[in-house]
Parts: sequence; structure tokens; C-alpha cells
Amino acid sequence: MKILQTIAATAFALALTISAPAQTSAKQDAKDAGHETKEAAKDAGHSVVKGTKKVGRGIKHGSKKVVNKTAEGTEKGAGKLKEKSQ
Repeated sequence: MKILQTIAATAFALALTISAPAQTSAKQDAKDAGHETKEAAKDAGHSVVKGTKKVGRGIKHGSKKVVNKTAEGTEKGAGKLKEKSQ
């Protein structure tokens, strides 16, 4: 009877030892997934910033172009008005 108890205790201890790494592995998998999600969010954020800067520069360039064209047109109109009034 003592041998049967020893075998049962050994089998139980072995079962606990085998199942423990599986739980640790699942826990580590969850942690890894969390870290990967964090890094993916960082990458997405960096891409948004980069795109926003690019669009902002384009708007700035386009605005300058419009202002310069408007100024040219104003000067041209002022010149024609000056010619007509003389």
C-alpha cells in the first residue's frame, strides 16, 4: 500500500510539473502579445505623424503659391489701372 501511495504522489507531482510550464507559456504568450500590440501602436502613431507633417508641408507650399500668384495679379491689375488713368 505504501508503494501505491508513493507512485500516486510521484505521478501527481509529475503532472503538476508538466502542467506548470504550459501555464507559464500561456502567460508569456499573453505578455508577448501585449508588447507586440504596443509596438504596433507606436509604429502606427509614427506613421500618422509622418503623414501629417507631409500634408502640412504641402499645404504650406500651396498657400505660398496662391499668395504669390495673387500678388502678381494685383500688381498686374494695378499697372493696367495706372496706365489707363494717365
